[in-house]
Amino acid sequence: MDLRNVIFAIALSFAVLFGWSVIFETPQIEKQKELEQVQTKNEDSSTPSVNLVDTKNSVISREEAVKTSARVIFENENVKGSISLKGALIDDITFKKYNETILEEKKVTYLNPLDTKDGYFVETGWAASNLAKVELPNTKTVWTVKGNKRLSDVNPVVLEWDNNSGLIFRKKIELDDKFLFRVTQEIQNKSKQTVELYPYAQITRNENPDVTDFYILHEGFIGVFDEELKEDSYKDIEERKKEYTAEDGWIGITDKYWLTALVPEKNQSFKGEFLYKNGFKANYIQNKPVIIKPSSSNSSETRIFIAAKEVKVIDGYAESENINKFDLTIDWGWFYFFTKPLFFIMNYLFELTKNFGIAILLVTAAVRLLFFPLANYSFRSMAKMKILQPELLRLKELHKDDKVKLQQEMMSLYKREKVNPLSGCLPILIQIPFFFAIYKMLFISLEMRHQPFFGWIKDLSAQDPTSIFNLFGLIPWDPPSFLIIGAWPILMGATMYLQQKLNPTPPDPVQAKIFMFFPLFLTIILAPFPSGLVVYWTINNILTIAQQWVIMKRTTVKTK
Repeated sequence: MDLRNVIFAIALSFAVLFGWSVIFETPQIEKQKELEQVQTKNEDSSTPSVNLVDTKNSVISREEAVKTSARVIFENENVKGSISLKGALIDDITFKKYNETILEEKKVTYLNPLDTKDGYFVETGWAASNLAKVELPNTKTVWTVKGNKRLSDVNPVVLEWDNNSGLIFRKKIELDDKFLFRVTQEIQNKSKQTVELYPYAQITRNENPDVTDFYILHEGFIGVFDEELKEDSYKDIEERKKEYTAEDGWIGITDKYWLTALVPEKNQSFKGEFLYKNGFKANYIQNKPVIIKPSSSNSSETRIFIAAKEVKVIDGYAESENINKFDLTIDWGWFYFFTKPLFFIMNYLFELTKNFGIAILLVTAAVRLLFFPLANYSFRSMAKMKILQPELLRLKELHKDDKVKLQQEMMSLYKREKVNPLSGCLPILIQIPFFFAIYKMLFISLEMRHQPFFGWIKDLSAQDPTSIFNLFGLIPWDPPSFLIIGAWPILMGATMYLQQKLNPTPPDPVQAKIFMFFPLFLTIILAPFPSGLVVYWTINNILTIAQQWVIMKRTTVKTK
């Protein structure tokens, strides 16, 4: 595999990606801006707004905040936490199967109460038009539990609040065995007036969280409105509110491995918003009111997902709950059609071997086997190119003053020996999608988080923790992050250097020196990458070296 071809392939890939964004995405962005402006102009001024309560209260610790109000405790096999009776807020949840780090048993706590600095919670409620004079529950309303006081996947809970003006509000909250909360909001009208109210649900996050901030992953606001996926960063929303109207869809906030999402009631159009006001908010409000006549009741349902983004679980919800494009909460990226099937192959091999590292090795071997004939053709041409190097140098010296004659003689030589100087590019171009797909899987897949390999690799989704600068742990010193260049990256660089030696030497001395340092350059660049990706590249290099060496030994040319 000629490193010049690697550089060419990578440059070509970035050119394609950049060109795509300029040619196709820019018009779409402009079109969307125009559409949003039209939607804003066409909004009915009488449509009510979602409650944007000020969350900048006195900041207290999480432990204190949990104790300040009575709570409904919930738990199933995957989550545990509580719902505050003040506001009926889902603001305390822990994922039971996931640890914060590989070094401690502390579980991932996701949501936090309103009064904490990093408050992150979900509310459901009702809004009224500006003309209506109705006292409605809000985040300060204290609800009463009716009947069962503990929520589980077999026992729902019912919360109730009376506004003392003829309206009784109830929330029936159900929890399945995974991550779905189903909230049915009911209003009983004991007054003599017909009431029209609009159901809404809202996610509030007090502060901008620490995000990966890398182009390969989206963290922030996400939603599907009819058939269109929308993704906005926290910075975007701080600068400008986004509004969308849809007949079908969902809305939420996504993190690398976790998700909070709201799904409106089926067959009801809604307006969704991403905005910043006293915190980051993602909400929806139903476009048409729920009408509650005197001496009757009516209700509306909201589905709330507070989930670990497990692929099978998310796909299962998309199908069982009939939620359009809900699987896109996992950021598979542009190569969705390729990355996701490759993930399922990798996950199947993991279930067989019980080790994701071995699964990566098997996928690497399968990729090499799949493209074995193509690589053979490429390496055969490259081997002939290396053998032809002396003859090419002789022709350059012989025709140094006649460039046209030189090109004619070189083309004649290539034709006679059946050599294609560009043949080394094709295998590289084909392997680039595999490289990106495996990188994407390791980077975003919760299933690969904290998965060990062998020896010192305890997490394939994290970089190799060893460093040559402390002799891989023999010296009791922790080097700074930029000096953590581990054993696997060094092994990758060494195999790349050996591979380079099998390739034709560039005729230009300056170019030859540049390529000599290229393996060192890539070793430093790829050292912070997930160790699983470095393992993939290293094994791929070893298999390539073996295949290329055998072909070179068997290759001869007519020219002497």
